[in-house]
Amino acid sequence: MLRCVTLATLVAAVSLPASAQIVVQRKLAPNSLRGELVVTQAPAVLLNGQPALLAPGARIRGENNLIVLSASLTGQKLVVNYTRELRGQLLDVWILNASERAKRWPKTAEEAAKWRFEPQSQTWTQ
Repeated sequence: MLRCVTLATLVAAVSLPASAQIVVQRKLAPNSLRGELVVTQAPAVLLNGQPALLAPGARIRGENNLIVLSASLTGQKLVVNYTRELRGQLLDVWILNASERAKRWPKTAEEAAKWRFEPQSQTWTQ
């Protein structure tokens, strides 16, 4: 009887994290900018309505911070934060969840130069 109770308790404890909704608090790169991304035909994308390319080593992270393949995003309009590599191609892309979209973030390098970034709270202020 004791074994059955212990086993049932163990099974319940192990299965709990699988059924619980896990919210990932991720740190976005302070040098990233906010934009709207549409994958047209990878590596070709539209960034804020303008043609751009994903870099050969580009990483796209979904709302849950897992890597997403660009082909699976074709045609979707996504609010993202992104960084560029030296040639101007997109290197890191974070698809934003609702709480990240609600935070103020610079859309241009000029805004980023004027605003102040608080790393702990991941917020920008003017």
